[in-house]
Amino acid sequence: MHSQLEEYFKTRTEIDDKTLSYISSYFKIKKIKRNEFLLKEGEICKHFYFINKGCIRLFNINKDGEEGTRYFHFEDAFGTALPSLINQKPSYEFMQTIEPSELLVINREDYFHLVEIVPQFAIVYRQILELAYLKSQERIYCFQSLEAIEKVRWVLTNQSKWLTRLSNKMVASYLGLTPQTLSRLKSKL
Repeated sequence: MHSQLEEYFKTRTEIDDKTLSYISSYFKIKKIKRNEFLLKEGEICKHFYFINKGCIRLFNINKDGEEGTRYFHFEDAFGTALPSLINQKPSYEFMQTIEPSELLVINREDYFHLVEIVPQFAIVYRQILELAYLKSQERIYCFQSLEAIEKVRWVLTNQSKWLTRLSNKMVASYLGLTPQTLSRLKSKL
């Protein structure tokens, strides 16, 4: 059950089996049904998740009741509501599984304990932070300047699995489009 997590570390840093076993011992297996909330808006995030199977969606709901998806985390990746986890302040977003999922869960205290005492874990944490920053910048700068059709092309080129695993509604909410506009534009491409 921890083999994917261990492979994740092996591909990102030099690490021995003893250290991998030590890291893995902090992660507990959790099987979750589709559409279960891991975190709701206003709650303080206390866990980091490694996705063995499934998908986690991070989203918010505006005052008009419309969902805006910030990100999707799929297999072989870490996912959490990072601002709330780091600052220990109420989350401004929801975290929900959108498929039946198998997650490896670590609590915040143990996570940051590993960051402090295991250099390889600290390296991977830095990589997670860097990737989160790059993805947020990509979203801000890329998507602000792209036309709707270009956003759909971007998904086809960079995240094609979204179109087979996610509903049009979810992908549209990430792109800032209506599901109808997304369907219409997909048919043109």
